[in-house]
Amino acid sequence: MTARLHVDLAALTANITRVRETVAPAELMLVVKDDAYGHGLGAVVHTATRAGVTWFGAFDVRTGTAVRAAAGDAARIFAWIAASRDDLGAAIAAQLDLGIGDAELLEELADAASDADAAPRVHLKIDTGLHRNGVRPEYWSAFVARAAALQAAGRIDVVGVWSHIAEASDAEDDDARAVFERALQQAEAAGIHPEVRHLAASAASFARPEFRYDMVRVGAFCYGIRSAGGPSADKLGLRTIARLEADVVAVHEETVRIDIGAFDGLPSTLHGRAMVGTPAGARRLGPVGGTHSLVDAWTGAGVGDVVTIYGPGGSGEGTATDLAELVGTIGEEIAVRVSPLIPRVYT
Repeated sequence: MTARLHVDLAALTANITRVRETVAPAELMLVVKDDAYGHGLGAVVHTATRAGVTWFGAFDVRTGTAVRAAAGDAARIFAWIAASRDDLGAAIAAQLDLGIGDAELLEELADAASDADAAPRVHLKIDTGLHRNGVRPEYWSAFVARAAALQAAGRIDVVGVWSHIAEASDAEDDDARAVFERALQQAEAAGIHPEVRHLAASAASFARPEFRYDMVRVGAFCYGIRSAGGPSADKLGLRTIARLEADVVAVHEETVRIDIGAFDGLPSTLHGRAMVGTPAGARRLGPVGGTHSLVDAWTGAGVGDVVTIYGPGGSGEGTATDLAELVGTIGEEIAVRVSPLIPRVYT
């Protein structure tokens, strides 16, 4: 295989700086789920730590423990999915912050923490309408009252209140924020005074200052991945950090063959729809096979020439989000699709 994913760590550092400046005084939580959106967890965490990031969003406990190993004891690591009692024990041992949006899970955590040296840090989640998870508003008062009682007993330490929003429209997000505000008031009335309140992800953190609260959870923008339908990375003051390349391995009369295919994470539905970068500029991506794909040829094409599937656009290629919009998904999912067997080259 000749394919490789180039990851520009200097661009990552610049993006982190840009995000932190934009959202200040809110804190940045760098989201590193799915192997740091396919860019490589270890390299991203080490770079971010050197850049001053102290909060990481890990999604699940397995990723959270890996971040702990990479970032060290000083980092705060937030995991919002715990699927089992074993997960809870591992999270407590790794001193993770846990997102809890279920009354039964709250009780399980309190039980799991009974023998722990310190009460686990908890962020209580209100469902503001996305229905991804979280406690429904009609059950929230009882939920926070129980959390306050468990905190008073020293079994948990409630440090946060949080939620997800859809970012589908300003009106829907405004409705979600109103639910969040009511939830914060009810939490305060129950005796919970959170250290951090967090609601916004990448798009809202830039476009809606009132959604920033104490912290924002940003993944895509830190990697230079724009939102679907949103402004380009350049317009946001960000840089695309990844460039997916493959070498030409055969030249035909009208096409060249490149050493990457659907088994490597390139969606076959991009056939005839996507433009990729070549030494002669943009060319149409043809049929996508399992391990190889075809690209429209150019004058003087030769074996060993480089084709860029997505990247910052220097050879005529689109971004990961450009490809995602062609197949009806989101840019970060295209980035995550890249097979872990494809080497990551860090600069």
